[in-house]
Amino acid sequence: MPVDDILLEAQDKMEKALEVLINELKGIRTGRATPGLVENVRVEYYGSPTPLKAIAGISAPDPRLLIIKPFDPSSLSDIEKAIQKSDLGLNPSSDGKMLRLAVPPLSEERRKQLGKQGKEMGEKAKVAIRNLRRDAIKMSEDEEKKGTISEDDKFRVKEEIQKLLDEHEKKAGEILEKKTKEIMEI
Repeated sequence: MPVDDILLEAQDKMEKALEVLINELKGIRTGRATPGLVENVRVEYYGSPTPLKAIAGISAPDPRLLIIKPFDPSSLSDIEKAIQKSDLGLNPSSDGKMLRLAVPPLSEERRKQLGKQGKEMGEKAKVAIRNLRRDAIKMSEDEEKKGTISEDDKFRVKEEIQKLLDEHEKKAGEILEKKTKEIMEI
């Protein structure tokens, strides 16, 4: 595999690790109601777990309220059960056509718990990025042993991969810092 392909593959996978982090952090509650809070809640829909955003419209008309309108009204009770089972601490109220989720303000203790949870997610993302670095370096070493790239190219790949790692770890830290600020806002 050419050097550029190794670098592009590593960069692509590192970007995907950051996307996973962003999507996981959307599920952590802040003081405001956002559709991202519930859009990935899995609902048992016709026998298969389906993300809520695929079976309902989610809106936040004000900072303390979420409204969920199912595309199929018969799925309303399934959505309600899934939200109650989730670890969000929200109780939906139904009017037969839609669900309303009142998002209460967070206590200081709960904010700290959510901050810790976010840090754990950030650390998982950094570990995943480091593992991708290791894999890319191993791939370059294997290619050198096969004779498809030179020793100089192998060292250049190591340097470039390290730069990618540093850049993506920094981005993960910035993403986490932004989310932590949102959580700690009153």
